Amino acid sequence: MTENQPLRLVIADDQSAVREGLALLVDTVPGIDVVGQAGDGDAAVELAETLLPDVVLMDLNMPRCDGVEATRRIRESHPEIQVVVLTTYADDDWIMRALQAGALGYLTKSANKHEIGRAVQAAAAGQAVLDTEVQRRLLAAASARPAGRPRTGVLTTREANVLQLMAAGLNNREIAEQLFVSEATVKSHINRIFAKTGSRDRVQAIQYANDAGYA
Repeated sequence: MTENQPLRLVIADDQSAVREGLALLVDTVPGIDVVGQAGDGDAAVELAETLLPDVVLMDLNMPRCDGVEATRRIRESHPEIQVVVLTTYADDDWIMRALQAGALGYLTKSANKHEIGRAVQAAAAGQAVLDTEVQRRLLAAASARPAGRPRTGVLTTREANVLQLMAAGLNNREIAEQLFVSEATVKSHINRIFAKTGSRDRVQAIQYANDAGYA
């Protein structure tokens, strides 16, 4: 996506009526252009490869290849493509698996057109948007975790490094210099840390780092 050009979106859902309805709905959001539709995870990966959209709106429970595996494959091959989950499932297992696979947003299908459009646009800008129920579950999981014991698999190694540097008081520029990456990359990692830990800001993320043993 470049300035003055619409955001390019692929929709993946195994139910054709839902998929086509979403396409019609989201196409009415200014600045978003639905460029492709996929009926399962494999098709979503193929469309991401050929169309190179800005964002994929991804269902989770699909045949052949589910949304979690499709998200992982897309993010590994094309990290510039963001994924927003739109699903009926809001249980802890699906949420954590999707976030660990690289999804930047997570909505349930109770979301309206404006919420979906906002999440897709935020993801294209590298910002995480989570359904309120998803946020509640992540915060509850973080609160229930014993202090001093990291929850393995929640953060990638690089995300853990970023969180440790945040806890040490470094700003984004200083973290970028330490890790030899761009500030934009650091910001993307921080947004994923916020999403995975249920943190609303740096203060909560640093508190999580202390409680979970990352600091």
